[in-house]
Amino acid sequence: MAKKAKSKFDPKVFLATVDGGRKVSNHRKDDVIFSQGAPADAVFYIQKGKVKVAVTSEQGKEAVVAILDAGSFLGEGCLIGQPLRLARATTMTDSSVMRVEKAEMVRVLHAEPIFGEIFTAYLLTRNSRIEGDLVDQLFNSSEKRLARTLLLLANFGKEGAPEPVLAKISQETLAEMVGTTRSRVSKFMNKFRKLGLIDYNGKLQVHSSLLSVVLHD
Repeated sequence: MAKKAKSKFDPKVFLATVDGGRKVSNHRKDDVIFSQGAPADAVFYIQKGKVKVAVTSEQGKEAVVAILDAGSFLGEGCLIGQPLRLARATTMTDSSVMRVEKAEMVRVLHAEPIFGEIFTAYLLTRNSRIEGDLVDQLFNSSEKRLARTLLLLANFGKEGAPEPVLAKISQETLAEMVGTTRSRVSKFMNKFRKLGLIDYNGKLQVHSSLLSVVLHD
């Protein structure tokens, strides 16, 4: 008898279906996906929604590490032997998140080269973003850092047309991302709006002209 042909692996199907080692959870806004200090035993994939990753110091000060959209992975530190979560992940909107157990993630990365390529490309892009954030913190003013953050949240520089910032992001959260105070964020946001660089109309609309703030010396 002829052997049954192996079905072609489809990464989109893998990240959309529940199977051994994979399950999907639906979260409301402000749900905790994982806590800082919790066991790092799985990788998560955002199917729908927006997630905030933040670190809290022993003194209780919080810093926002990343705002992740649908199509993003998080919690990948478990793959390099990280025993505990270094940050907390919280939903910013109603979200659907897939949990992939560490063993299943390791298996598919070894068994399916196409998935390994996609995951590696994602990590390289994210690493480049982190390097850019570090340079931003070291050399740019808080006003420029806020402008860059808003542009990134609106997907400027990615494929496709820029979008409004769909999730309601508080000025306090923006201050935590930028590394400044809420009052300074409020001052800069008002300045950007008066200059026509952003608009508030139910949603925060970021215009490409905001790039002028980032590029201005």
